[in-house]
Amino acid sequence: MRCRPNVEEAPAHPDAGGRRGYIVSWSERIGEVGVWRGAADVDAALAAEIEGLGFGAIWLGGSPPSDLRAAEALLDATERIVVATGIVNIWKSSAEELAASWQRIEARHPGRLLLGIGSGHREATPERVRPLAAMGAYLDVLDAGGVPVGARVLSAMGPKSLTLAAERSAGTHPYLTVPSQSAEQRAALGAGALIAPEQTVVLDEDAARARETARRFLAGYLNKANYVASMQRAGFTGADTDGAGSDRLVDEIVVHGSTARIATAVRAHLEAGADHVCVQVQPVAEPLETLRAIAGVLGLRG
Repeated sequence: MRCRPNVEEAPAHPDAGGRRGYIVSWSERIGEVGVWRGAADVDAALAAEIEGLGFGAIWLGGSPPSDLRAAEALLDATERIVVATGIVNIWKSSAEELAASWQRIEARHPGRLLLGIGSGHREATPERVRPLAAMGAYLDVLDAGGVPVGARVLSAMGPKSLTLAAERSAGTHPYLTVPSQSAEQRAALGAGALIAPEQTVVLDEDAARARETARRFLAGYLNKANYVASMQRAGFTGADTDGAGSDRLVDEIVVHGSTARIATAVRAHLEAGADHVCVQVQPVAEPLETLRAIAGVLGLRG
């Protein structure tokens, strides 16, 4: 499955030529589709199943701690799949420990750990601290600890954070975005950057029931300023983001329906410019039936 458009004429990512000090083509290594799960919701057995289905990466959400023991355990239990953090929260995790953890795991599993790093929600940001400045300082510590620029991506959605991602990381891992935003990110970052959006899915052809599932999931995000701002940049209105969210917003942010509908949504991100789509299955419990169906319709091979 190759859905990426021809981006040869797009401006190159600043370090596309390889001066990042870490020569890994993430788009080749992780393929076009991965799985996003909370770090507490994936164990060694599930990781092995995901690898066997042909997904290229497991993205660990829920702000995994900087010791990266959860990521290391999954790498130990698998043979080739990449494990990525989605994301390590800079307010909760020591940059010094994160750098040491990356060094430890890279020595044992070279090229199989990708650090996704973000600043989380504005509501959780310490007063009088600018998130972009704090992120820059955090990346300074990672630089000093020997973590290559090419071994990390930022959770960048807005214009300023995308600029920082272009300068100081391999790309972006945005959350709760739509394909038009993947196109904007490609235009901003250029041809050499990794763009790996998360896409939440509900495999349920009963639209009313699927929307209920989607709204339960979205309830914790529609009161967060950064996600609301991202959605409004994508063209949703205040009426869409108010309360439990409009049907239009719910249907576009959390794709639901048949496997064919889900596959179309994944391909839409890829056609817009994403390299890799991280599929998050809702509800969280018992994801394998949905993942098997998605792998089958997308033609993934273990």
